[in-house]
Amino acid sequence: MLYRDFLTQAELDAQYNPAELGLDILSYINFYATNSARVRKKLPCDLNVAFGPTVVEHLDIFPAQQPNSPIVVFIHGGYWIMGSSKDYSFVAQGLVDANVTVVVVNYALCPKVTIDEIVRQNRSAISWIYHHAQSFGADPNQIYVTGHSAGGHLTAMVMATDWENDYGLPNNIIKGGCAISGLFDLMPFPYTWLQPKLQLSWAEVLRNSPILHLPKQAGSLLITYGGKETSEFHRQSQNFLKVWKERGLAGEYLPQPEENHFTAINGFLDANSPLCTAILNQMKVSLMVL
Repeated sequence: MLYRDFLTQAELDAQYNPAELGLDILSYINFYATNSARVRKKLPCDLNVAFGPTVVEHLDIFPAQQPNSPIVVFIHGGYWIMGSSKDYSFVAQGLVDANVTVVVVNYALCPKVTIDEIVRQNRSAISWIYHHAQSFGADPNQIYVTGHSAGGHLTAMVMATDWENDYGLPNNIIKGGCAISGLFDLMPFPYTWLQPKLQLSWAEVLRNSPILHLPKQAGSLLITYGGKETSEFHRQSQNFLKVWKERGLAGEYLPQPEENHFTAINGFLDANSPLCTAILNQMKVSLMVL
């Protein structure tokens, strides 16, 4: 079953609208911003590197200290309507400490563009990274992708890309992914508070629900979310992981029982956290913090 029956928009919004969950959202946003500014000052970085023709299509690159490093591409969340790469620079901290290059993607937002276009921009970013990885000292044959919330959705969408036919690239360009508190079934969203900005058509819902577009082959998938998130976020991730594995694809679940939707990515600040450890294990990278 792709979705539960809800009788009202209020029931859906209680599951998906963070403003209704009683969390101090401003404090989490400030935490992200403060740590991101600190990380940009601490780590070498190349900011606002264009990967596409529009101003918003740019990357922030945090290179590892040693050459030929693996790459983790981070795709930020914000329900496709808010946020930027600069809000999430902090995710580079733990992985760069473990000698992994981190690339944070910036993309256009709804309603200025559609989710179709957001997906296209992120696929374009992966293509650019593959072609230019060696220019920033990284290995194009070791690309991994991770994303949070809407970024988890986009992680699944780029993993389902037909890279060979659509981009002329190897189909195994993405070696693995980590979707954090992801959204894999878009069917509820035309009925939520988000619809005035998303303007989702049913055709777009069907095109962009990863649970309906499982690849025939793909790298390993790590699924994680906060134990204190709503039941719909649990369902979204568990259903997707179930059908992913039923397809014969490699996948596993990382519990984060004490985290909520906003703290589920805080582990990126520490190379020894369960989150970073799981991603490094997926990449078969030994932790040698520099």
